[in-house]
Amino acid sequence: MLAYLPLLEAVWMFLVVWVTAYGLAYHGFSTWPTPAAVAAQALALSVSAVIALYYNGLYDVRVAGAAAQVWRRLLRAVLGTAVVLSAIYACFPAGARDLPLSGAFVLVAFVPLRTAARRIIRSRPFVERVLVVGGGGLAELVVGELRARPSLPYTIVGVVDDASGSTLLAPYPSLGPFEHLAKVVKEIEPDRLVIARRGVPVADLLRWRAAGMAIEHGADFYERLTGRLALEWLSPSTLIFDRGMRASPLGNAVRRAVSLVVAGIGIVVFAPALALIALAVKLDSPGPVFFVQRRHGARARVFSLIKFRTMRPAASDGSEWVRDNEQRITRLGKWLRRFRLDELPQFVNILRGDMNLIGPRPHPASNVPLFEEKIPFYALRSAVRPGVTGWAQVKYGYANNLEEEIEKMRYDLYYIKHASVWLDLRIVIDTIKIVLLGRGAMAADADHVTGRERQLDSLEAA
Repeated sequence: MLAYLPLLEAVWMFLVVWVTAYGLAYHGFSTWPTPAAVAAQALALSVSAVIALYYNGLYDVRVAGAAAQVWRRLLRAVLGTAVVLSAIYACFPAGARDLPLSGAFVLVAFVPLRTAARRIIRSRPFVERVLVVGGGGLAELVVGELRARPSLPYTIVGVVDDASGSTLLAPYPSLGPFEHLAKVVKEIEPDRLVIARRGVPVADLLRWRAAGMAIEHGADFYERLTGRLALEWLSPSTLIFDRGMRASPLGNAVRRAVSLVVAGIGIVVFAPALALIALAVKLDSPGPVFFVQRRHGARARVFSLIKFRTMRPAASDGSEWVRDNEQRITRLGKWLRRFRLDELPQFVNILRGDMNLIGPRPHPASNVPLFEEKIPFYALRSAVRPGVTGWAQVKYGYANNLEEEIEKMRYDLYYIKHASVWLDLRIVIDTIKIVLLGRGAMAADADHVTGRERQLDSLEAA
C-alpha cells in the first residue's frame, strides 16, 4: 500500500479542487467553471504537491517516523508547492481562480489524512506478521533493515533458531530451537516466513506455501526492502543462472536509443553553458579545462572519460579519496560538483558509445584488478554499459574507501538484475532531485591532476 501512497494522495488532492470549484459555483460565489478549467487546476495542484512531497523525502519510510524531520520537510514542500501555484495563478488568474482556496483546504487536511493513512497502513489487516527462521548474519541483516523502516507493513513476531547470542535479535521473542519450527509455525500462524538459514525441510515449506503462507529467502527479502543485494549470502550460481541478470536485446536497444537522443539534445541545449563553464574553469585556476581518465567500461573495454576539472593540480602523488583532497577543490569546482555540472562533458562519451545515460558508474581502469580481487561478483558490472548516473549514485552516493565500494556494488548488481524502463525513469527523477537540491556533491570522486599530466593510478570511486 505504501507504493500507492503518492497516487492516492494525488487523487484526493485532485478531487479537492473539483469539490471546491463546483461547491463555490453551487452556492453562488462564482460562475460555473468548465470541466477542462477545473481539471487543469486539479492537475496543477496534485502534481506539484506530490512532486514537492517526493523531492522532500516525505515518501521515504526511513524518515516517516522522525517527527522533527517530517515537519521540516513538510514546510519545504508547502513552500515549494506555494511558489509553483502562485506562478500559475499570476500567469492565469482567470483560469486558476480556485487554486488558492483549494490549496488551503489541502494544507489543512494533509496532516490529519496522512496520519490516518499511516495508522491504517500499520493496522492488522495491512501488516504482515513475519517469523524469522535463523539467527546468524543474514537474520541480523533482515531484522536491522526492518527496524530502520518502522513504517513498513511488517511486524516481527519472533525468531526461530538455536541460541545465537545476537544483541540485534535479542528484543524479539525467541520462539524455540530450529527443530521445533513446525510446532512454532502451527502455533504462531505467521503471514510470512523469512528463511535466513539452511536446512529447512522442503516438505514443510511446500505444505505451508500451499496453505497460503508467504515464504521468502532472507536474501530476497533484504533485496526487496533495500534495493540492494546481500552479496555475502549469494552463491555464484544464484547470479549466473538468474534470468534477471541477462538483459534483453530490446531493452538494451531502447536504453541506447534514449541515451543517444538525450546526449544529442543535451549537447545542443547546453552548448552555451559548456562554453561558459570551460572558460570559467580556465580562469578560476591553473591547469587543463578537462579531466580525462581511463575508465573500465562494458565487456572490460577501457575508454577515456571526460569531466570538467574541479581540483587544483596536486603538488605530489598522494591519497586519491576526495575526503583527503577537499582542500584542492577550487571555488568553481565546489559549485560544479554540487550541481553535478562537471559531468556534462560525458554526453560526448555517450555519443562515442562508451557510456549510456543510466548504468553503474565506470571505475578507473587502474583500480579494476584490486576491485576484482576484493569485491564479490565484481566482473558482472561489465555486463552493461556504464552510465552518467545510476542506481548506486542516487541511493548511496560516492564511495571513499573499499568498504563503501562494496556497499555500492550491492546497488549496481541490483540495477543489473532489475533493469527496466521504470527503474531507469526512477533513477532519472532521483538524479534531477539531487541536481536541483545540490546534495551529496562533496562526496564526489577526486580527480587527480599533477601539473598537466593525468594520474591513472587513483583509488577513486566515480
